Amino acid sequence: MDLFAAQGIDDAGVPAYSPDAPLAVRMRPARIEEVVGQDHLLGEGAPLRRLLEPASGASVAVSSVVLWGPPGTGKTTLAYLVARTTSRRFEELSAVSSGVKDIRDVVGGARRRLAAGGGETVLFVDEVHRFSRSQQDALLPSVENRWVTLIAATTENPSFSVVSPLLSRSLLLTLHPLGAEDIGRLVDRAVNDERGLAGAVRVTEEAREQIVRMAGSDARKALTVLEAAAGTVLARETGEEPLIEVADIEQAADVAAVRYDRAGDQHYDVISAFIKSMRGSDPDATMHYLARMIAAGEDPRYIARRIVIHAAEDVGLADPTVLSTAVAAQQAVAMIGMPESGLILAEAALAVATAPKSNAVTVALSESLADVSAGKASAVPVHLRDAHYAGAEGLGHGKGYRYPHDFPHAVVGQQYLPEELEGSRYYRPSGNGFEKQLASRLEAVRRILEER
Repeated sequence: MDLFAAQGIDDAGVPAYSPDAPLAVRMRPARIEEVVGQDHLLGEGAPLRRLLEPASGASVAVSSVVLWGPPGTGKTTLAYLVARTTSRRFEELSAVSSGVKDIRDVVGGARRRLAAGGGETVLFVDEVHRFSRSQQDALLPSVENRWVTLIAATTENPSFSVVSPLLSRSLLLTLHPLGAEDIGRLVDRAVNDERGLAGAVRVTEEAREQIVRMAGSDARKALTVLEAAAGTVLARETGEEPLIEVADIEQAADVAAVRYDRAGDQHYDVISAFIKSMRGSDPDATMHYLARMIAAGEDPRYIARRIVIHAAEDVGLADPTVLSTAVAAQQAVAMIGMPESGLILAEAALAVATAPKSNAVTVALSESLADVSAGKASAVPVHLRDAHYAGAEGLGHGKGYRYPHDFPHAVVGQQYLPEELEGSRYYRPSGNGFEKQLASRLEAVRRILEER
């Protein structure tokens, strides 16, 4: 059981409301209308909507659902709502602590309940990607025979973490990360709702924005920070109206405020400064802006993507190894997560910042695309055309082609560009880093290519 299951369960097996429960538990949506940020899954006729509404003869049953999304986006909430709104029995298993025997026990109980007319069972499997293949295989009979309504939740791509037989029998639903507006609505609701703080404190606009920034897309984190800050303010007993300010948020979360708005101008200003610092070969400025993004809760995958892009755009062939470093960093970040991914991002960013720079690759692509867009894409020279099919020889395809490996240095003079582009020079290596050597070699190669 997770945080939300810590306070006991109701008759349906769903964690029950308790005034002593954490704020994130108390504010769990009790109705479909309270769910935020997943409108694409909750529209009329949508599969998840059909699961959440009482069963009717007119509706088509959905027997297995895989919910894929980041932490704090509502996967567990939706599973609880399915059980509560449809009067199904709720059973929960955690892939961290459950084995095949636990699965069989739950499924066996569901079958007996169904046979005795006791109603259907919702089986919620959290962190399903942590299940072994044999554990996931143990779920297949219950899904195929509809002994349970399986709802599996995962934060990892199911295509790589869920076995194919189970995935093919399931409806895959992707939950979107919650936006700043969604998180803000949840904070406001928690401040005023009777289940939450019931108006016992007020929150300044700056403090509210700080909570939203720190939470990222995680609703649970936002409510946890809010509750901690409220506890700090209410404990002062100053006689004044309790008011949560930015300093209280910092104290509660033990994190310094960072002037960085992930949804506004600051987001674009900081990432722009980060990119330009890498391009400008300033490792210290690069680290500063990276730190600001990390401290503000920026998605590390977004940062990694920018580093990969600029390894190709600004370093290019001046140091071909930097792109490999950046791609490896991107893959590592996806597997590891924060906070350790900060070190990986730092290494990749410094590799780009300290590498010799060349935009020759960028220019070559841009100029060649411009020519193609302008209609300069005439016929491929006959000797370069595909000659690996019957009848090609009769058309003259491949005739006169000179195989480079039959000649010294594996280079031989012949025409490669279409006629109208003969003599075009798209790639012009700089004199920086590896391209200094490349420029010298390329000059010699081009002289040979021109010898016809």
